[in-house]
Amino acid sequence: MKASKTVFVCQECGAQSPKLQGRCFECGAYGSVVEERAQETGGAPPAGHRYVLAGAAGSARLYADIDIEQHARLTTGIDEFDRVLGGGIVPGSLVLLGGEPGIGKSTLLLQAAAHVARSIGPVLYSSGEESEHQIKSRGERLAVGQAPLYLLAETCLERILEEIARIKPALIIVDSVQTVFSLKFQSAPGSIGQVRESATQLLFTAKGQNIPTFLVGHVTKDGSLAGPKALEHVVDTVLYFEGERHHSHRVVRAVKNRCGAISELGVFEMTSTGLRAVPNPSKMFLAERPANAPGSAVLCSVEGSRPILVEVQALVSSSNYGTARRMASGIDQQRLSLLLAVLEKRAGLNLIGDDVFVNIAGGMTVDEPASDLGVLAAIASSVRNRVIPPTTAMFGEVGLAGEVRAIAQAPLRVREAAQMGFRRCIMPDANLDPAAGPLAGECELIGVRTVGEALDVLMS
Repeated sequence: MKASKTVFVCQECGAQSPKLQGRCFECGAYGSVVEERAQETGGAPPAGHRYVLAGAAGSARLYADIDIEQHARLTTGIDEFDRVLGGGIVPGSLVLLGGEPGIGKSTLLLQAAAHVARSIGPVLYSSGEESEHQIKSRGERLAVGQAPLYLLAETCLERILEEIARIKPALIIVDSVQTVFSLKFQSAPGSIGQVRESATQLLFTAKGQNIPTFLVGHVTKDGSLAGPKALEHVVDTVLYFEGERHHSHRVVRAVKNRCGAISELGVFEMTSTGLRAVPNPSKMFLAERPANAPGSAVLCSVEGSRPILVEVQALVSSSNYGTARRMASGIDQQRLSLLLAVLEKRAGLNLIGDDVFVNIAGGMTVDEPASDLGVLAAIASSVRNRVIPPTTAMFGEVGLAGEVRAIAQAPLRVREAAQMGFRRCIMPDANLDPAAGPLAGECELIGVRTVGEALDVLMS
């Protein structure tokens, strides 16, 4: 083994350089390069090497000779959480859960850990941010009871691995991976090297011993997961915990899932006794919709395999300043600017001197193109001061030429609108099925080809 050498690693992108620099030569970040010590080895790693996966085969095996063992998924006891995971926890999987501070990550995982401990076996909950007494005080509020749940207040990776070998848990939770450090490195917890080493060793433990593992991750100021991008590549599933502090509901969104559908979404409500699953999000988001109010429209969005009806609100008012403002909450700001340009050029609405404010009610975030038609309808309704009928829902992507383009999963959206009591659905003409006719149950389907045609139908 060669002697250890000193390298300088950027804490933003992970780029390495042989000398200390004030600015990273890869990402351009200032003050992000820190010193780390790395070990170099030559030849094949020995059998007990720390980077050798436990239980891995020593030689390549023929594809036809490999037997697939059927492992049943583990349920967390929370239906919405199981939905996001793809039907439950896959044995041996590594899941990364990120979110803003105080959003409820620890609460959600503690509820899931208590159910797994009661129904399957012992669970190890390792926290580097809270003591055992703090975790138990939360557990009393969540009614954990006498489940075989082991609490460990530890930040040393080697100690955590020792406890895993001693307890042999059915589930491992590490809160959070940025607080864990390995004695093999001299850098501080949360650095690129420490996060990479901790995630790698926990990955080997999860795969080698077939133990599902949850990692809690911090987020940066812009909302992305902190640490190296390799952390998201290593894990099997990446979940984001979203929600507004002033709203009681929370959303868990899957952005990567090797064991299920991506972009799947689960909705929860924060209560005094923990997070409660919301089986019908459309009803919750439309519960406080105002009656006969201009600038309000209902669009049908699909998150993963679930259709959700949400209300989009728009307010257009005369600007008192030289430059009109465009503000968006819940949709992309650049997409709003594009849609306003389409309205002015293709529909003849003069908005150049008006302030435009668009909001997705309830704190929901919608980023799919199928929401374009609903946003345009709400803006046009506010400009013309005309009320859109409350039993009308809509969806469709709008192009720069003013055309309404077809979108995916149209029958699923129509079915959800009909179940929620809507009697008319404005949709792209290309999504209409001539064999099915103009009706879907009691919901009338109206196909439109252009933005002008859609506005004429909505305002008539």
